[in-house]
Amino acid sequence: MKKHLTAIIFALSIIIAAAILGNAIINRNKKSGTVDVTGLGEQNFTSDLVVWEGNFSRENYDIKTAYSDLEKDRKAVTDYLVAKGIPKEQIIFKAVNTNPLYDQNYSSNGNFMGQTFKGYQLNQSLQIESKEVDKVEQISREITELLLQGVKFYSQPPRYYYTELESLKIEMISKATEDARLRAERIAENSGSKLGRLISANMGIFQITGQNSTEDYSWGGTFNTSAKNKTASITMRLSYGVK
Repeated sequence: MKKHLTAIIFALSIIIAAAILGNAIINRNKKSGTVDVTGLGEQNFTSDLVVWEGNFSRENYDIKTAYSDLEKDRKAVTDYLVAKGIPKEQIIFKAVNTNPLYDQNYSSNGNFMGQTFKGYQLNQSLQIESKEVDKVEQISREITELLLQGVKFYSQPPRYYYTELESLKIEMISKATEDARLRAERIAENSGSKLGRLISANMGIFQITGQNSTEDYSWGGTFNTSAKNKTASITMRLSYGVK
């Protein structure tokens, strides 16, 4: 009885070993591994929010006179902007900066001889944030008309933003992911394999550049604010199994 049981166990061991070896040979001939691909999602869009800043100044030996003149300029600036269609509550004036002015005195041989007080310069800046992008953009170019009223106004270039950026970003991720999947399928087909399950997905840097510009991409992400019309892009790196 023991001899029969030993023989049966030995026979089963041989069968199991043969099955394992046979399965290993079959798997060895199967195509396996991974394919790593990077997909790109791009979208052109137009900014829907503008932030524009400017400043004006007055100089006078007497600080009270300088401040009085600056107050007149502020009223002239406000009246001008309101007449151009900017709501008064959108015009945000910042605190007045006061700087003393000095002449530098030098001797005939170039030695510094001290300073002479020549008065004060008072400077005030303003900021407008609006969704009427085209209107504010035009005003920023025409604001020099205030020079005809004696107002020393200096306009800064407008900065352009997009309020639906998060929704756009989600759309871009979807496009980049689909682009990567199609690339992976093409690679698998060309190698005679089939695309397997998604193993990992990693999002790249989100970039915003001006349309048709030569602006460089940055490892930390570029966020253009100088162009009204922009291009957003993002990459997705996917890793798929192949079989």
